[in-house]
Amino acid sequence: MKKITTLALGCLALATTLTAQAQTTSWKLLTDKITTPWAEKVNPMAPLPEYPRPQMVRGNWQNLNGVWNYAITPKAATEPQAYQGKILVPYAVESAISGVGKTVGKDSVLWYKNNITLNKAVKGKRTLLHFGAVDWRAEIFVNGKNVGMHEGGFDPFSFDITSALKSGGQQEIKLRVWDPTDDGPQPRGKQVKKPSGIWYTPVTGIWQTVWLEAVGNTYIASTKQTPDIDKKTLTVSANVVGAQATDQLKITAWDGKTKVSEQIVAAGETATLTIADQKLWSPESPFLYDLQVAVIRNNKPVDEVKSYFAMRKISRGPDGNGIQRILLNNKFVFQYGPLDQGWWPDGLYTPPTEEALKFDIDELKKMGFNMIRKHIKVEPARYYAYCDKVGMLLWQDMPSGDLGNRWENRPGVLDKGTEQNRTAESEGYYRKEWDAIMNTLHNFPCIVVWVPFNEAWGQFKTVEITEWTMKKDPSRLVNSASGGNYFDTGDMVDLHNYPQPAMPRPEIFGKTKAVVLGEFGGLGWVVQDHTWVIKRTWGYQTFKNGEELFAKYATFTDKLEELIKLGLSAAVYTQTTDVEGEINGFLTYDRRVFKMPVTELYKTNKKLYNPALVK
Repeated sequence: MKKITTLALGCLALATTLTAQAQTTSWKLLTDKITTPWAEKVNPMAPLPEYPRPQMVRGNWQNLNGVWNYAITPKAATEPQAYQGKILVPYAVESAISGVGKTVGKDSVLWYKNNITLNKAVKGKRTLLHFGAVDWRAEIFVNGKNVGMHEGGFDPFSFDITSALKSGGQQEIKLRVWDPTDDGPQPRGKQVKKPSGIWYTPVTGIWQTVWLEAVGNTYIASTKQTPDIDKKTLTVSANVVGAQATDQLKITAWDGKTKVSEQIVAAGETATLTIADQKLWSPESPFLYDLQVAVIRNNKPVDEVKSYFAMRKISRGPDGNGIQRILLNNKFVFQYGPLDQGWWPDGLYTPPTEEALKFDIDELKKMGFNMIRKHIKVEPARYYAYCDKVGMLLWQDMPSGDLGNRWENRPGVLDKGTEQNRTAESEGYYRKEWDAIMNTLHNFPCIVVWVPFNEAWGQFKTVEITEWTMKKDPSRLVNSASGGNYFDTGDMVDLHNYPQPAMPRPEIFGKTKAVVLGEFGGLGWVVQDHTWVIKRTWGYQTFKNGEELFAKYATFTDKLEELIKLGLSAAVYTQTTDVEGEINGFLTYDRRVFKMPVTELYKTNKKLYNPALVK
């Protein structure tokens, strides 16, 4: 009997392996364009296997990334009777790693289908189906039942699918996704149906991890934690689903294995933890405390999540000359970093692997930058968590959409300009997405600045939107319109100037706002065999080799030293990597060539943090 059982198990394992191989053989990385070194490291059986939500960790989960079925059908058509092929989730259908490389457009919809078996971690429990991000409108069906619909390409969402699950056997998951790209009023960043210049390939469908999570009837849906280094406190609240009247929240902060603070409050209340002898977070010392949040009933935990936090403060205040400066932990720290699009030639919005996700951040640290401006795109949660870990400041843009009004700034001067007359539908999508993004990203200490608008792209109701943003999150600064049309609101005045550095006039603006250079540079160099397109490459000024490129860049940092003395608080250089037709990165788009020497970049950049530059 034992031999028969062993044989049966062996046959089952072989059958499972053959099924997996049959699935993966129908998926193939597309290689008609350049790819990064990590594309070939993608495991189609387990792409992006890491836990997707590092700010709220539970053990009971199941990753659903992998090979799914897909079909592209006319928008008016019903569910397809047959699927067209295999797609690797979570890479957008237009991407090389998806194995598809097709566009969808406003007149078509993208269907996904996958049959899964629940693992032991989630089987028999209340089950949540999570999506890190799907661009743009997603309808989800489980075993033929419509479990929900979500609109928004940059924020995570989930549905309780318990009632739709079958007892035992396989579970069928389907998605219907519609994304009008630049033919719709929704936020979409740099995506356009006809990419060229500074505009890029569309991203349609699932582009972040899909996963299942097992919870009880009472569970923590989200948390909100905000530090106050002046009071030496951390406030923590939680949204608890299914809470009973006597339930409590137990919140505990840890420094390694040492408990530093603990509070127990009613489930609907906010706890205030005292953090004595606080260790402040900064780019030089990115210390993170561990955090546990538990729902307690009858002195026993019914749900618990693990998280972390940092004690850090971002604010502004006058220097010795009365010029407003951006302060970190009550001290001026010049913030300097690249404009970062977050695009990949093989994954588009999605980094090929965890190693790839970390690579850009690590290399920018090595180049001497302490800040990244995340440009009109939102990253997966693990990106922000890694910035928290290594100490990288972040300015977070709202992805733009509904473009149309003119950019009216002049070098050194900011003119009050026009605003876009958005429809009620367009305004509603903007507000909903921006609110969701701020909620989702609130707990990441690396984020120090919110940027609602970029260069007047869809800029509307500037004062109202800025003041709403400031009220929603007073723990961060707000750059109302980076390089956009100027309105007297927010915490800073932001000029874009190419290619050389410049700044808004501090004697006019610096008494009430911090003065920043939101974009400059854009120096280009076409590295043969490492470009997305052969022709129509674009940069503000182009060079023949890396030596010439760096020599020009070094003159820019010399100029920045002078501007810092006059009142400049921050600067953003364009950009981290080449992106499609843009060839103005520190690295090529495929991340295979560094255009400037990293050690020399570090030396010339580090001089900008000299405290002696500011009185």
